[in-house]
Amino acid sequence: MATQLSFDLPSKTALGREDFFVSPTNALAVAMISATSWPGNKLVLSGPAGSGKTHLAHVWAAESGGRIIPSVDLVNEDVPNLARTSIAVEDVPQISSDPERQKILFHLHNMVLAEGNDLLMTGRRTPNLWALSLADLQSRVDGAHHVALEGPDDALLGAVLAKLFVDRQLNPSPDVIAYLVKHMDRSFETASKVVGLIDDLALREKREINRALAVRVLTNLRSELNSYD
Repeated sequence: MATQLSFDLPSKTALGREDFFVSPTNALAVAMISATSWPGNKLVLSGPAGSGKTHLAHVWAAESGGRIIPSVDLVNEDVPNLARTSIAVEDVPQISSDPERQKILFHLHNMVLAEGNDLLMTGRRTPNLWALSLADLQSRVDGAHHVALEGPDDALLGAVLAKLFVDRQLNPSPDVIAYLVKHMDRSFETASKVVGLIDDLALREKREINRALAVRVLTNLRSELNSYD
């Protein structure tokens, strides 16, 4: 049996449109990202960790000529410059306890729309749960059209796992993904963790990535989680 060589190489996430797998659980979000216009020129995209929010933001930016900025990096002096183009502000709930950055986002919101550009905002939870302390900003968020990325079905989870392996330049045996889809917890966050653990174990033991290795990783992960119960 051929031995797979493992190298401790940094993973590079592929963020092109061709790298995003469309399934019934995310088709509406993909359609909205690709729309030529949004109601009121703004859109809120929500979804759990690893569901593809950043990926879709990059697809949108590439197709629209827009820019992307994490909410925690907002600086007041940048607002006029940022407002000259369409802009995606990622992880808005991260500034829910930061009144100054909320004020900056509020001004950016108003200036972007006044310039006739588009504003995309993302967060893990639905926008009514972002708990922004600046009431005027929360009301603007609540007034935006909202689309959610849902939890994965079998096809999407398999595609996500395959992409995570490819991002890490790994080549698992054909039965690994099928086994993981059937037996792992169904979340994008877990998928990312499992692939990382498989990569680490294969690297440490210089083993090929096969079903037996996947079984060990899931067994160890369940034991770890049970120890916290």
